[in-house]
Amino acid sequence: MAPRLQLEKAAWRWAETVRPEEVSQEHIETAYRIWLEPCIRGVCRRNCKGNPNCLVGIGEHIWLGEIDENSFHNIDDPNCERRKKNSFVGLTNLGATCYVNTFLQVWFLNLELRQALYLCPSTCTDYMMGDGIQEEKDYEPQTICEHLQYLFALLQNSNRRYIDPSGFVKALGLDTGQQQDAQEFSKLFMSLLEDTLSKQKNPDVRNIVQQQFCGEYAYVTVCNQCGRESKLLSKFYELELNIQGHKQLTDCISEFLKEEKLEGDNRYFCENCQSKQNATRKIRLLSLPCTLNLQLMRFVFDRQTGHKKKLNTYIGFSEILDMEPYVEHKAEPSKSQTRKPKCGKGTHCSRNAYMLVYRLQTQERPSTAVQVPAFLQELVDRDNSKFEEWCVEMAEMRKQSVDKGKAKHEEVKELYQRLPAGAEPYEFVSLEWLQKWLDESTPTKPIDNHACLCSHDKLHPDKISIMKRISEYAADIFYSRYGGGPRLTVKALCKECVVERCRVLRLKNQLNEDYKTVNNLLKATVKSDGFWVGKSSLRSWRQLALEQLDEQDGDADQSNGKMNGNTLNKDESKEERKEDEEELNFNEDILCPHGELCISENERRLVSKEAWSKLQQYFPKAPEFPSSRECCSQCKILEREGEENEALHKMIANEQKTSLPNLFQDKNRPCLSNWPEETDVLYIVSQFFVEEWRKFVRKPTRCSPVSSVGNSALLCPHGGLMFTFASMTKEDSKLIALIWPSEWQMIQKLFVVDHVIKITRTEGGDASPSETQYISEPKLCPECREGLLCQQQRDLREYTQATIYVHKVVDNKKVMKDSAPELNVSSSETEEDKEEAKLDGEKDPDFNQSNGGTKRQKISHQNYIAYQKQVIRRSMRHRKVRGEKALLVSANQTLKELKIQIMHAFSVAPFDQNLSIDGKILSDDCATLGTLGVIPESVILLKADEPIADYAAMDDVMQVCMPEEGFKGTGLLGH
Repeated sequence: MAPRLQLEKAAWRWAETVRPEEVSQEHIETAYRIWLEPCIRGVCRRNCKGNPNCLVGIGEHIWLGEIDENSFHNIDDPNCERRKKNSFVGLTNLGATCYVNTFLQVWFLNLELRQALYLCPSTCTDYMMGDGIQEEKDYEPQTICEHLQYLFALLQNSNRRYIDPSGFVKALGLDTGQQQDAQEFSKLFMSLLEDTLSKQKNPDVRNIVQQQFCGEYAYVTVCNQCGRESKLLSKFYELELNIQGHKQLTDCISEFLKEEKLEGDNRYFCENCQSKQNATRKIRLLSLPCTLNLQLMRFVFDRQTGHKKKLNTYIGFSEILDMEPYVEHKAEPSKSQTRKPKCGKGTHCSRNAYMLVYRLQTQERPSTAVQVPAFLQELVDRDNSKFEEWCVEMAEMRKQSVDKGKAKHEEVKELYQRLPAGAEPYEFVSLEWLQKWLDESTPTKPIDNHACLCSHDKLHPDKISIMKRISEYAADIFYSRYGGGPRLTVKALCKECVVERCRVLRLKNQLNEDYKTVNNLLKATVKSDGFWVGKSSLRSWRQLALEQLDEQDGDADQSNGKMNGNTLNKDESKEERKEDEEELNFNEDILCPHGELCISENERRLVSKEAWSKLQQYFPKAPEFPSSRECCSQCKILEREGEENEALHKMIANEQKTSLPNLFQDKNRPCLSNWPEETDVLYIVSQFFVEEWRKFVRKPTRCSPVSSVGNSALLCPHGGLMFTFASMTKEDSKLIALIWPSEWQMIQKLFVVDHVIKITRTEGGDASPSETQYISEPKLCPECREGLLCQQQRDLREYTQATIYVHKVVDNKKVMKDSAPELNVSSSETEEDKEEAKLDGEKDPDFNQSNGGTKRQKISHQNYIAYQKQVIRRSMRHRKVRGEKALLVSANQTLKELKIQIMHAFSVAPFDQNLSIDGKILSDDCATLGTLGVIPESVILLKADEPIADYAAMDDVMQVCMPEEGFKGTGLLGH
């Protein structure tokens, strides 16, 4: 037996021999386990929850030893945010802006570019006042140059370890959560910067981009016949090097400069020879910029997939690059390696590097360090002052937390020694509150003992396992410092609860003997002078009695929640009580709806007075029916009326079934698409009427008779028909039932018909005698019909929490669900797969339709729409196949949001998703699902970009679906 159960049994062992009226104070204190010995630290390793005197292992260990001051706070040392001496300042990554930060650092380290930007005029003078910067207003750069100025000044002289570039990123209109092509960003931004600086008057500023980054090469074509050489000069800001098939940077440069033969259909027209000749073409480097940007083309276009793919090729490069041989056209061929090249001192190898930046060694560096202009330095000084103030504030907060922790440490050490009650006056406090008092991470709240009270507002015996007995001295200090209540002294021990528990325990022990006694008494036949008891109650009375005693014994667990205010949810409690109330108590199974004895003698039995007396000890509130009690008079009357009604319903159902046999059996039914030759007139009723009528005829005693034909649901408010002849042969055929003329005559006799609807077939007139026409009465209402169709389309476009299905295509193969859906459902489908379509909050329309017969009688086409939605939704139900997953979506949800849902469902990143519906590609991430034509029960095809192999270079290739928009909509394209 577990220790807690042993304690429970020991605390109540006296109840076996003591009657309830004999319970004393000693018995009460025994039930509350006051007699248990307190545990000793070092001997007891963990807290004994069944022992209210055990105060070991409640969180005191962190306070009784040596205390580390850092444990009193969760504030990092602000000096960790300070820039170290002779180190660079970093940039905060705002999400996916590492490519921006990389280039900002590269451009900052270009001293000439930094110096030129510092020389740019700034609107900061408008922000400055006579004596300096406006203190109450933060500086906001207005142009790209001003953003770079401010960022470079902070990177140069800030005291911070890193700075925030969000202002610069926001000014460019970049999405911080979207990864972009770094090479494209470099090109676009340098173009934007060059265009911006071209308006400057200072030539050192105006031409800085060309001076630093612009080189020149020529496309040279040499005629093989005459040797004539033609040149086409071109400027460049970076060299785009193909890395596919190469292992060394020098190989990539050699391929960039290698000769190309122009032969066959690709021959060159030589102006000297005046004819097409074989020739060679190459690129000749004429001049190199001060800063050489080498773009490694890791992303190449894959014609098979139509997307870009990333090459994870290792490329070796040195820290010093000798470009003189390439300028003179002396290539350095090297053999391609199959493994990662060995990297010696001064060389590096990378499979991720996409840009290399080299600086011309012969260029003269600025003789003095680049000086930050005074107005920028003042802004930096102000930011540094804010940083220093923040450091002081954080240090003060750390100090306050440490001082508070030390005070708490002394308090705990003092009070914990005085917690044990011993023989002195005591009180009870919840274990949970004591643990929170000892928890340094949470502030101590007032004591709340309400959750451990019984119905008499005293300490419930069942709550003793989560309470601790402490000294009155410690309790006085706790309540004076933290407040709360109510205080639970020795007077809070509840005698009423202990007495009731004693009574219940004695009854439990007596139950087995009484069960045998009652069984023996039930063997005797009782003819009169007894009591009526339900047969069901007799079969389960022992179990009911045991459950009832257990409920009385465990009222505290159901009526009270957690300690210190965390009570049970009120709605959950009400729901549980409601379920309990629905269960029948003892002998309630023979109660009629009027609270009297039921009329069915098959459900009850007569028992002796002795048996009833025993049963009544366990069920004192059970309904009592002596054998002389008459049955319910109202039930007798209703029984007679019910028998008469059942007989009447059977007669009506039999008459109607006999009168309309084919309609009931759904045999020999007419069809509009194949009009029967034997008649020129067919009548129409709603399919809903037919279904309800058939239900009644099948089970007349369980259903109410159908007395009227409500055709108004098929008409518009103007009395016009809502269907065309064509629609009644197709999609609307599920809403109507066709009636033969002979059947219609019988229907008019048996039912009340509100509106007659019929279709008449006529031969064409003189103009087209061979053409057959179909005329409806009443005629079609075009306006309402059009409104209905618009409403249907609107319903499909304005939905919330609707189910769609995403089908992942593997190896460009789509499951042929349209042609043979029955072949797509796996017989070994798991329960989890079967339940995937039922998402949280989804309701199955097939099993959630209300019986709206009366509403359909109203003359409104809105009513008809509501009725028709049942059929529309039911017919649209999609049968989920293997490889599909159901998602809950709304019409106003964007495609980007759907891609995030798909990412969680299929583990496919949004940029790797290629989505389509009915052959239409879904590509506009900002468009809503409604505008894209995604309707409930739609099936969206998902094709994920998967890794492919680069067989030429034998490298691993990761395929990436690059966003077609790129930097569309950003400030980089605004110029």
